[in-house]
Amino acid sequence: MKLLVSALEHSANVHLKALREHLPESVELEGIFSADLGEPIVDLRSLAVMGFVDAAKKLPFFYRLAAEMTERAAEADKVLLMDSSGFNLPQAKRIKKRYPSKEVIYYILPQAWAWRKGRIPVLERTCDRLLSILPFERHYYSKEAPIEYVGHPLLDEISRFRTGSWEQRIGTWHYRPGPEEPERSAAEPETIAYLPGSRRGEITRLMPLFHRLRRQLGEHRALIVIPPYFTEEQIRELYGDLSAFEIRHDTHATLYESDFAFVCSGTATLEAVLIGTPFVLTYRAKALDYFLVKKLTDLHYAGLANLFSLDFRERPMHPELIQEELTLENLLQTYREYDRARFAEDAAALRSYLGHGSAAEAAKRILM
Repeated sequence: MKLLVSALEHSANVHLKALREHLPESVELEGIFSADLGEPIVDLRSLAVMGFVDAAKKLPFFYRLAAEMTERAAEADKVLLMDSSGFNLPQAKRIKKRYPSKEVIYYILPQAWAWRKGRIPVLERTCDRLLSILPFERHYYSKEAPIEYVGHPLLDEISRFRTGSWEQRIGTWHYRPGPEEPERSAAEPETIAYLPGSRRGEITRLMPLFHRLRRQLGEHRALIVIPPYFTEEQIRELYGDLSAFEIRHDTHATLYESDFAFVCSGTATLEAVLIGTPFVLTYRAKALDYFLVKKLTDLHYAGLANLFSLDFRERPMHPELIQEELTLENLLQTYREYDRARFAEDAAALRSYLGHGSAAEAAKRILM
């Protein structure tokens, strides 16, 4: 089987790798994906954009790429679209219009339940299978829609969870490890992770604040997660002097090792909740991008876990500091007032709510 894949984002490619393990070797991948999965038609680094303004500059490139994907669909047995609705939803319409009998599968669906609900009828018309990773998503589609919950991909990829408990003594939180977690000496300093994102704009806007925060928090072990593809020169340019940090590249391992984290908005926030590491969501966008997001969406929260929790918790699971609220003073206050025991309960509830991973179930649907 030749499977034409469109996976533009880093997170989609992480999920694609897990999915690939459940597909037979006879399935040949073609299209847009990470180079370590085969031979893509484009270098993913050339697709990296941040916000509406940057995306507009690359429109001609994306138009050419969309045309090539449509041509390649002719020889493919099936088409797999993953996330990135700005590119993939129009692509689904183009492919279905030209090849009405071509099976189009959408895995990691657009968050149409949160904003731009007009995309739902389009998805129903243009896709033969809609593989949902959110249990509640089905309720927003018609009864005839080809949508089904297949599990959440992060539960395929996260191998260790913090299952212990927190207790507060004299204003200080202490963690009691779960049965399979390593014991720690009470004399060890707290380990705090800093995740300033993976895109240049995110990093350059957050790092000056993170450097100040690192100094203000006093004695602790500071870990910083850096994408593995950055060169030493790029790291110096984007992150500054990192002598006070321990550099890490594995997000999951770093969050598992950490007692607390400051995390840029994105998939890493959901990863932190599932792993069980208390954290604060931090985000600062370009003023124009933020204005457009506020105008075009009706989202009450930026964090994925906070959006999910409204379905079964009816309250946010973690604090968010965004734009003008993202100050050193607010970060310090939020860190000191954080209810870690409640967060641990919420993290366990979310894992139970999502149930299981999605790779095996998604692979079954693709092979049907």
